[in-house]
Amino acid sequence: MPNLDRMKDADKLDLCRKYFIIGFFALPFMWFINFFWFFKEAFVRPAFDQQKQMKKYLIWSLIGGILWMIVFVTWVTIFQLKRVEWGQTGDRLSLIIPLGIL
Repeated sequence: MPNLDRMKDADKLDLCRKYFIIGFFALPFMWFINFFWFFKEAFVRPAFDQQKQMKKYLIWSLIGGILWMIVFVTWVTIFQLKRVEWGQTGDRLSLIIPLGIL
């Protein structure tokens, strides 16, 4: 990862935008990385030209990451509680099939 202290503000904004876009391609954890990595640049540091756009990307990254986490935790919880009730469908969704069942 590049050192943010050595990057120009325009390059930081470009990298922040790239991380935001990558989050849409099945890598939503990138939204959390994006938010925490650029937080000081966007919210603590004195104002600079690209700061408003960077804040927008970071806020949407955090919202997207939280929504993704809610969906993921909900799915895992439902699957753990209902897998047995789903019968063969639940077994086929499992990565580990119990012994004796093919």
